[in-house]
Amino acid sequence: MYPKVKPALARAWRDMQTVQFGVTPAHAVVLGPVDTATGALIDRIDGTRGMDLLRAEAAAMGLPDGQADEVVRRLAGAGLIDDATAGGPRAQAVRKRPETLERLGPDLGSLSLVHREPGGDLRGVAARRVIRVQVRGSGRVGGVIASVLAGAGVGHVEVLDGGRVEPADVAPGGLGSGSVGRLRADAAGRAVRESAPGPAPGAGERAGPEPGLALVVVAPRDGLGAWAPDPETSAGWVATGVPHLFAGVLEGTGLVGPLVLPGATACAGCMERDRVDRDPAWPRMLVQWRSAHRRRASAACDLGLSTAVAGLAAAHALSFLDGELPASTGSRWEAALPALHWEAAPVRPHPDCPCGASAGRPAALEHAGGGSGSDRPGGP
Repeated sequence: MYPKVKPALARAWRDMQTVQFGVTPAHAVVLGPVDTATGALIDRIDGTRGMDLLRAEAAAMGLPDGQADEVVRRLAGAGLIDDATAGGPRAQAVRKRPETLERLGPDLGSLSLVHREPGGDLRGVAARRVIRVQVRGSGRVGGVIASVLAGAGVGHVEVLDGGRVEPADVAPGGLGSGSVGRLRADAAGRAVRESAPGPAPGAGERAGPEPGLALVVVAPRDGLGAWAPDPETSAGWVATGVPHLFAGVLEGTGLVGPLVLPGATACAGCMERDRVDRDPAWPRMLVQWRSAHRRRASAACDLGLSTAVAGLAAAHALSFLDGELPASTGSRWEAALPALHWEAAPVRPHPDCPCGASAGRPAALEHAGGGSGSDRPGGP
């Protein structure tokens, strides 16, 4: 083991015997009491020394036998220790790709905070490399989502969309101006490849079977398909248990969610039935809106708002792919111009929907939080 204190957390002394690792309350940890010699030992836990050398240096500082092991155990228990050799075979394979590690440095730092065990950051990146995600839509929202997911290390990102790229589809981080006139699916595929931090899994490796879909992100260019999703479109995902996340911009209003876990959270059918219960005129208007959608020349999709929606949706998707349940699970987040106050509204299963989500709350949704609050400083 070559332990190192996680560099993602800034370190500061609260007083002569108390160290705080991290600035923000979400991940910060307070450790104490820590004397001066132990503090000096902590400075040496940087991944360049094995335990034998750390023990020898601790003895040279006058620390008692076993103190080096105790400090490392204590730091590890607080989620503050990483290990340059941990993570398993897939993590070791990523370590052999220096260009990938350089590109994903900030992502590794973030993953080290979420996955508190040693090697959790590289294990997370290695897991992303074999994940397959499908993005439905390549406009200002969908194109950016696909590029962000690929850039964050998701190994298989495919984009489905029809027609050819129009000038209004171009967005920083998504489809570039040089793609105008090209087939949308081809242009989005190129953007994904250019955003990836290294060769796709299988390039230069023995390619295995294509992984199953871990997530579908529904980000239609018009936005209506995310605001009022068609149950028929998502029926196949519900039937086969494929999680799917809605995101888009419609009439200057951005939305992220819900993330649908088939059989566990409300689906598009639940949402439509609930809306009909509250507004009998909804089906009549929906038919007209969907018909007009096919004739609509342009959408009210502010670039700043679409970029914010794409970023938030990609972050929620990555959180889910990394094994957590983001705030969009069974909920929809909305923000409208000009004030842009993000507000969440729960999306509840409907008892008449055949998806079965109303039958109960599965154990998979009983989501436990992080570490002990006693190790964390006060904060909002």
